[in-house]
Amino acid sequence: MANILIIGAGGVSRVATVKCAKNSEIFTKITLASRTKSKCDEIAKFIKERVGVCIDTAQIDADDTEAVVKLIKTTGAEILLNLALPYQDLTLMDACVKAGINYIDTANYEHPDLAKFEYKLQWAKDENFKNAGVMALLGSGFDPGVTNVYCAYAMQNLFDEINYIDILDCNAGDHGYAFATNFNPEINLREVSANGRYWKDGEWIETKPMEIMFKWKYPKIGVKDSYLLYHEEMESLVKNIKGLKQIRFFMTFGESYLTHMRCLKNVGMLRIDEVDFNGTKIVPIQFLKALLPDPASLGPRTKGKTNIGCVIRGFKNGKERQVYIYNVCDHEESFAETGAQAVSYTTGVPACIGAMMVATKKWQGKGVFNMENFDAKPFMDELNRQGLPWEIIEMKPGERYEV
Repeated sequence: MANILIIGAGGVSRVATVKCAKNSEIFTKITLASRTKSKCDEIAKFIKERVGVCIDTAQIDADDTEAVVKLIKTTGAEILLNLALPYQDLTLMDACVKAGINYIDTANYEHPDLAKFEYKLQWAKDENFKNAGVMALLGSGFDPGVTNVYCAYAMQNLFDEINYIDILDCNAGDHGYAFATNFNPEINLREVSANGRYWKDGEWIETKPMEIMFKWKYPKIGVKDSYLLYHEEMESLVKNIKGLKQIRFFMTFGESYLTHMRCLKNVGMLRIDEVDFNGTKIVPIQFLKALLPDPASLGPRTKGKTNIGCVIRGFKNGKERQVYIYNVCDHEESFAETGAQAVSYTTGVPACIGAMMVATKKWQGKGVFNMENFDAKPFMDELNRQGLPWEIIEMKPGERYEV
């Protein structure tokens, strides 16, 4: 039914490509492309051996819009799934407009030279996509992505009005290293070392990094310290969830991770501007990335589970209601299926499902869209079928869920 071009060859791409291959009745042709073709070839070999499906591979510079357009035309792709770096969102969106095909990504645009990530520049391309007669689906990962769909599902099926949302992201995996990041170190450290921000009563409130923390008992995991961060899905949800009074995002971190991050920040290793080192210009955070373990190498080492979900409070039929929608994913089970750990799995599976929604025209339109702009049920159904089953806990209205 669809010819898909997947760009990027990290852990998330591995998972998404495996899942697309497992749904070959929908994705009749798959091309995996990256700056380093050998990484694509390794994933293709894994898929042929484990899934029994052959995919094509190619070399591409995702920063080169014209080269991407040429590859789209050469492959005949109808959908581009962007699993490269967030720095490349804009060039790949432009390529899709020029080639006239649909675009999907998992994270909003980040400027490589600024500690800033937002949807503004991607939303600005809405008219371009409308004129080209194609769609862009933004943030089809887990958070953003599934968390947006959880909120949309709640709005469409469980509530008449939603007032409060807390997004809770827990990774209780243990990879055995004193310090490592579960996805791209440069992106990860930029996000978690930035000031926190949450939305309340119509305005954004900024906090110091890791200033707000509470303890939360995550199902099938236990009690973990959860820290308030800014996360991109809030930017679109405040626009699209009517009646919202407050939305916050929390993520768990162990003390070892926080101690290492604070030390690195204090000595300037998280800087994103160039510095001179013995006559050579280097960016400290990029140098640090080269020293840290490759997230793709963590798969066989990581044990434990993730738990990501949303606590949502509002009204239904005039009565206050509160629910907790979440998924628990096992690192070892994820690796056994795809060769990647659960952090990659929880992003890669929704990336595939987003592409499925577009390929099957269950989600369609012209312009730029976020996940909550569509009917949530078909996506929620596929989560159960594709390996990320969700659960709902009915809570007492106003019940404190901090431990």
